Amino acid sequence: MPTPLRKDAARNREQIVSVARNLVDEGTPLQLNDVARRAGLGVGTVYRHFATPEALLETVATPCLEALAAHGQQAMTDADPWRSLTGFLFHTIAAQVTDAALPPVAAAATDALPRTTELKKSLTSAGATLLARAREAGVVRPDLAAADLVPLMCGIAHAVSVHGGTAADQVDTAHRYLAALLEGLRTTPPSA
Repeated sequence: MPTPLRKDAARNREQIVSVARNLVDEGTPLQLNDVARRAGLGVGTVYRHFATPEALLETVATPCLEALAAHGQQAMTDADPWRSLTGFLFHTIAAQVTDAALPPVAAAATDALPRTTELKKSLTSAGATLLARAREAGVVRPDLAAADLVPLMCGIAHAVSVHGGTAADQVDTAHRYLAALLEGLRTTPPSA
């Protein structure tokens, strides 16, 4: 277990993450020197907390990743394989289009932080398990592989970003696109 931070160090870390969150939300690339300046802290202070911009970005994305991982675990308790898979995917796509930190972290080939790797593995595992259950129940095309889920979700997120609109519009568009995709993957007609 890591040693708790002193109050001033914890406050500095919170300030750094808050400034980084704002920069990510406005679409500004994270540069540690810029974060330090905007946070009113020394560059060394920022580097003591975050060795790289990637580590800071992953820290900003962690709450979203944790919420998705928790939802994945909860979805696996649902006895209905179609509902559990689609619910998980709807939550995932909504997070992708509403949290600007998530897409670059999810797409990164390597992670700066072990916690990020752990959370991404949890999400991948949940998706694979939910898909396997849906295939076994015969409600999803048998040729859909777990490795297909991430590219399909990224494709929808990209299409939504091209479409534009407000955050609420983007979530609605993402849900509409995902619903259309899921109907193409379903092996049985939806119940009325």
